[in-house]
Parts: sequence; structure tokens; C-alpha cells
Amino acid sequence: MLYFKILKNNKLIIWIVCLFMFFISCQKPEQKKLKLPLLFSDYMVLQQNEVVAFWGEYLPNEKVTVIGSWGKKISTVSDELGNWKLQLPTPPAGGPFEVSISALDTTIIFNDVLIGEVWLASGQSNMEMPITGYLPNENIDNDLKEIAAADYPEIRMFTVKRDFASVKQKVMMGSWEVCSPEAVGLFSASAYFFARKLHLDLNIPIGIIHSSWGGTIVEAWTSKQGLSEFSELVKTAQQFDETKIRAWIAQFERLTTPPSFDSLEVMNLSQKEICDPQFDDAQWAKMNLPSENSYTDIFLPDVGYREDINGLFWYRKTVILDHANMDYELTIGAIDDGDITYVNGQRVGATLGDRDQRVYKVPKEILHEGLNVIAIMHCDYWGKSSVAGPIYLENTKGDKVFLEGSWSGILYADLFNSELIIYGLKNQNQLSQRPSLPSGGPNDFPSSLFNAMIHPLIPYNIKGVIWYQGEENVVRAKQYEKLFPALITDWRSYWGYDFPFYFVQIAPFHYVFENNLSPALRDAQRKSLKVTNTGMAITMDIGSPTTIHPPNKQDVGDRLARLALANDYKKDILASGPLYKSHSVKEGKVIIDFIYGQGLMSYKSSLTGFELASEDQIYVLAEAKIVNDQVIAWSDFVSDPKYVRYGWKDYFEGTLFNGGGLPAASFSSQ
Repeated sequence: MLYFKILKNNKLIIWIVCLFMFFISCQKPEQKKLKLPLLFSDYMVLQQNEVVAFWGEYLPNEKVTVIGSWGKKISTVSDELGNWKLQLPTPPAGGPFEVSISALDTTIIFNDVLIGEVWLASGQSNMEMPITGYLPNENIDNDLKEIAAADYPEIRMFTVKRDFASVKQKVMMGSWEVCSPEAVGLFSASAYFFARKLHLDLNIPIGIIHSSWGGTIVEAWTSKQGLSEFSELVKTAQQFDETKIRAWIAQFERLTTPPSFDSLEVMNLSQKEICDPQFDDAQWAKMNLPSENSYTDIFLPDVGYREDINGLFWYRKTVILDHANMDYELTIGAIDDGDITYVNGQRVGATLGDRDQRVYKVPKEILHEGLNVIAIMHCDYWGKSSVAGPIYLENTKGDKVFLEGSWSGILYADLFNSELIIYGLKNQNQLSQRPSLPSGGPNDFPSSLFNAMIHPLIPYNIKGVIWYQGEENVVRAKQYEKLFPALITDWRSYWGYDFPFYFVQIAPFHYVFENNLSPALRDAQRKSLKVTNTGMAITMDIGSPTTIHPPNKQDVGDRLARLALANDYKKDILASGPLYKSHSVKEGKVIIDFIYGQGLMSYKSSLTGFELASEDQIYVLAEAKIVNDQVIAWSDFVSDPKYVRYGWKDYFEGTLFNGGGLPAASFSSQ
């Protein structure tokens, strides 16, 4: 009887186990979808006559097949983690084609795919600058005509969304856009004019992958491995203690950075309290506006480090008005990056833009005889924070009340990882414990932009790179002389081949330096030509004294395209403006030879911009003339010249050109 009960119980257990196993087998695991980077989509351009990379994710150990409608089919098997990669041969330029990617239970089809030439365009604001310009004051030459005429469906541009990261990313955001009058306004102007020149001269599709960000440093675009020999930059990356940073920000309220400047106004950022004329700001830091000192010195004097601070600041000032029975205007210089300004608790204006002077109407209805309070909420997204002058109130009679000098201020919120870390009014006493904190911009970390905006593009096949950057490194020319070649070598190592790399020598501009510094950066770029398979587009004739963003982007694109057409597509054209090659001294005169110096000429009555120095390296202006495609320079004040330089000013209008109408690069023989 006992035996029967045990057997019966065992059978029951077996039945329960079997039912459980059956139930489990019926629960299908969530299927991992077939995924590809956003570079692969409708309207994409693939490099012609190549074996181009396709890659993505799927289920582990499963077959993935890519088929090009031009008659090529390649399969592979995903690895244990579901990652897969294969290479598909492409035909000569043409299209449109269809590309399908199929797996066990999924097929993705991309339509209107072109085969042609693919170039990566990168750098800072002069590459990022769209054809619509930087409104309202910085336009591209003939922008409206260029937009209306931009009917080139075989030119496509993929613009990578701005992002930065401390580690290498696999994913980025962006999309392919077909060139049309409706879409082209947001295209990078320099990259578009480069693509248009190639398209018209070669009569083939051109694809541009555009990945740039204004105001960024070259080391942000270089990988950690590429910077390994720059100990000072490695040290910069190591100064931030991630454990301390996480513990610090966990104490405070965090708000996602609003998607638009206008939406800041609807957030509760203590506007009501701070703008109230009765508010007591006696405990706030005392500071001078216009701002001159480091904001770390002002708001974090006890923390023991110096760095840019980004986020939200409040400033207050009480002003006495003897005549409040008339309207006023409040004038403030440029504020980096934006402000919302109040007088006696009433909003009088808001501006986003770090180059624009503010002029706000202040109606007499909100003013008082005697004491009045001005409150400014200053929003700074990255880089150095600043408020420029002049700052004053002016009434309708023309009487001015100057407001420069002492103000009260607080650091209201830090910007970190796209979040506002709110200190508000109650946590100001804790700021003495603040750790070194990245300011929230791409220049905080070396490699930040490589990680987020370049690494996800690898190994998409490209013909080469065009690059326009250097302004943000202009005070570190000697370092740039090594950093920039390191970037070129770095990118080529990741793609696995020495693609052509063409860059723009930064244009002349009146910088704010007491001594000319930008010529040394231009010369560091010129010296980077020692790296094989590189070329430099020279802009000595199209700079602007008033803007660092010259409006003539047509010639920038044309000159970059000339380098590619001559070197990579074997067109019989002059590729570059004259480049200093060497010089000799004969009877007290310097004889200068140039590469690309065929047909040397001056567009002015005489050459200017040449300087000579003897062993003492004290330069004086020289006279110069062209003889047999050489420049001969001399000075009565330098009897034994040893060094020569040309265009050695921040802003200079080039005078030396070759027979192709291309300007000579500024240079120093030292």
C-alpha cells in the first residue's frame, strides 16, 4: 500500500514537471529585431567600385544576407552576441538601386540607393554653418539664389546630430536628405559646394556624411588612443572623479535641459522671488559686469580648481532713477549664450546668441522714482561664460545711467550630461564642496566628439575627408602642429586605409589678441601637409575682418573640390594656391620658391605682406616683386636676412596668387 502511494505521488510529480516544461516551451523568447545603423536607409549613397561594409545586430548565430539590386549577394552569420558584419561589392557609379537585408524572420528594403563618391565632412562652425547661415547677421553669399537653384537629387547629405560622450558609442542620430531647394538650407554650406563641384565635374552621385560642431577643439575629435602621446590631454581627461561627481549631483534636483530656449521661461527657476525688488541678495557673490574674471573665481573661490562653468546664473543690481516718468532702453553687450532680463519683476527681453548686443524696451509704467532692480538670468550652454559691455539705461531724452561695475550674482544651476543640476536659492552654502565637474560641453573631455560623432560611422566606406577647424585651437598653435596630424593618422587607423584628407586653412579675422596669434595656427596647418595624401584649401583672400564665419563658402567648397579632382580623380586642374617651398639669400635679397607657383601674380599694384628678419628674429616689412615665378623680397633695414614670412597678421588680405587665381598660404620660414 505504501509502495502504491509513493508511486502515485511520483507520477503526480512527473506530470507536474512535464506540464511545466510544456508551458515553458510555449513561451517564445522575445525576438531580437534585425537592426542597422541609421547610415543605412533610403536615399543613402554607397562608395562606388568598392567592397562596402554593412553591419548591425540580430539573433546570435543566425544567417544575415545583403542583396544589392545590381546583382551582388553576400551572407554572413551573426556572432554569439548577435553582432554581424559583411562586405558587399558595389558597381561603378549609378542608380537608383535597391538594397535588401534579410534574416530568418525579417527583411528590410532600402530604396533609392545611389552608388557614387562618399566623403566625410567634419570640423567646427565654419563646416557646420548651413546655407541659411547663422541668422540673423551671418549669411552665406547669395544664399537665397543658391537655395532656389539647389535641384541636385544625386547629391545627398547625412547630418549627424550633435552629441558627445566619454566612451565610444555605437549609435548616433541622423538621416540622409536628398538635395532640393526645400532641404538644402540646412546642409553644411562648405560641404554642399564641395559636393556640387564634384557632382557637376564628374557627373556622378555624391554623398556627404556631415559631422561637425561649432566652437570645438581638435582633441575632442581625436580618439583616446590617438592622444596617448599627449600627456597633458590625458591628464585633463583624468581630472574628473566620476564617483565624486555622481555622489554630488545625487543631492540635488535635476531637470532635463529644455529643448528650446523659450521653454526656460515656463520652468520654475525662482524667477518670482529673484525678480521681486524686495528680494534680499546680500548673501550673493559680489562681481563685476562686464565679467572679466573666471566664473570659478567668482562663484567657487574655495574649490581649488579652475574650469569653465556652464548652466544658469542670476545677476541683480539696484539702480536709482531720478526721472522715471519716461521710457528707457536697457543696453547690454553680448551674453554667452543667452539671457532673460527683468526690470522690477517684469520681463523686458530675452535673447539667445553669444554675439548679439541686447537692447530692451523698458516702459515707464514699470519704473519707480528712486530704487529699481534689474535681474538677469544668464544661460550658458558650454564654453566660457561671459557678459560683455556696454551696460546702461537710456531714456527718451538721451540721458544714460551706466550700470557697469558691481552686481550680485549666484550660480543657480550647473549643466551636466544634458541636465540642469539645480542648486537654487537654498543650497548655495554647499557649493564650496563642489567637485571638479565637466561643464556640459564637448570640449570638457578629449575624445568626446570622436566617441559620439565619429566612432559610430566606422567602418562606413568613404572616399576621403574634408575638414574645417582650427579657430578654437588658435592660441595653441605649437600643440596643434602635432595634434592635427595625430587626428589624421588616428582616423585613418580606425578606417584601415590612408584616405585623402583635405582641410581648410582658417581664414583671416580680427581676433581679440594683442599679438597676432592666428598666423601661427595657419602655419601649423600648412606644416601638416607633411602627412601623406593631404591637401589644404587656402582662404587668405576671402576672410572677413568682422566675422570669424566668412560668407564666401562657395570658394571654400570649390578649393576643397579642386584638391580632390586633381589628386583623386586625375583632372588636369591647378589643385592649390602657392605654398612656400624654400628660400635662398643672394646679395641681401631673399628669393622664395613655391609649390603650385605657376604663373605667380598679384591682384594689386604691388605685393604686400612680406617681412624679413635676420638672426635676431625681429621682423620688418619688406618690398617684394615677382620674377620668373619666384618672389624676391628685400628691405633696407635687414642687410643679412635669414627668415621670411608672409601674411603674418590675424587679418590680412592676400596679395599673392598663382595663374589659377588661387591665393598663396601665409607662412613663416622659421
